[in-house]
Amino acid sequence: MGPSDDDTASPNPDLRGLRCPECGETYRDRWRCRCGSPLDFADPPTPEGPAPDPDSFDARGGLWAFDDFLAVGDDPRDRVTLGEGMTPLVDADEGRESGGNAETDRPPWNASFKLEYVFPTGSFKDRGATATLTRARELGVERVVEDSSGNAGAAIATYAARAGIDAEIYVPVDVKESKLRAIRRAGAEPVRIEGSRGDVTDACVAALGEGDDAVGDDADAGVADDGDRAWYASHAWNPAFFEGTATVAYEIAYQRGWEAPDAVVTPLGHGTLFLGAYRGFRRLERAGWTDSVPRLYGAQAAGVAPIVRALHGPEAAAPDGTVNEAADGIQIAEPVRDREIRAAIDATGGDALAVTEATATRELDRLHAAGFYTEATCAVAPAALRTLRERGEVGPDEDVVVPLTGSGLKG
Repeated sequence: MGPSDDDTASPNPDLRGLRCPECGETYRDRWRCRCGSPLDFADPPTPEGPAPDPDSFDARGGLWAFDDFLAVGDDPRDRVTLGEGMTPLVDADEGRESGGNAETDRPPWNASFKLEYVFPTGSFKDRGATATLTRARELGVERVVEDSSGNAGAAIATYAARAGIDAEIYVPVDVKESKLRAIRRAGAEPVRIEGSRGDVTDACVAALGEGDDAVGDDADAGVADDGDRAWYASHAWNPAFFEGTATVAYEIAYQRGWEAPDAVVTPLGHGTLFLGAYRGFRRLERAGWTDSVPRLYGAQAAGVAPIVRALHGPEAAAPDGTVNEAADGIQIAEPVRDREIRAAIDATGGDALAVTEATATRELDRLHAAGFYTEATCAVAPAALRTLRERGEVGPDEDVVVPLTGSGLKG
């Protein structure tokens, strides 16, 4: 079960195929269905038997310790890894005054923080990158492209370098220099695009070398005979990415003795971590390793909060009439998996709420003062938890986990 990437295995003819959740069409590999829907793995594995004893479970493989749940990396030689995963789960208030101090600006969180910012590239996106580049290696891919506001691009570039695969990362023209530097230093080619975040995606898709209708080929796994075409390592479209982010649920459950928390609160843009957590906790419940799926809450950037708008209207989506510019990592106006996000909220009894820049900035200061050196986008999740407790949607005695998703060193 231990990961290895010392040897490059040949493309695997028996790798798992993909299925469209909308029309049911199946493919060997393709970045989206002919009907336009994102694809999922047709037969993601579920382990048989009871959950292992947490005290004897071998977690040295990081997130790959949960390979029985993963639809990629069946052959350990295909795994593209930097030892990622098994990030700390800590008491957010440990070492502070009991109950906090209501008269200061440091009220307690009464939650556990999952420190996702300690990953190799400084963000949770490494979960998806290790699985996505593993899938690319299984397919024999030689060149990948990705579009990103920064963190996903840095993760894909880094893991592509680890795999020996060429990468081009399409980014907004105003991407933070620290994230651009990480992409370049990994040997990937950053391509800066003027316009909206959607324009960046459109430019990346155009670079695939395919027409609007020819969005991949299940016969050749998206790689042309001449090698000119690229494979779309998208954190929003590629199902392998969500296989990786689902491991956050497996780790949380393991670290809690196979007991799911009452609620999980995450930042919410394209929903890569949010949906990963949902898929992971559902699989754990289906396998009989946990007894429940937590309520899932998504924190969006005020002013760019399409899920909040759909659920609660425009005023809730922009409560102060401005855009939360600080939370640039989740400013996604049209999430690819919008319907799945809303379905997950409905299925778990969760919700989505918009966080203003002023609220997020205040929360970021609290995080830093408590020793959690995160980037600004991270702060929307603990800020949202405060609002949820104030509203009574999350009780004072409920167990809550909040992933802190990116390092302050990226600022």
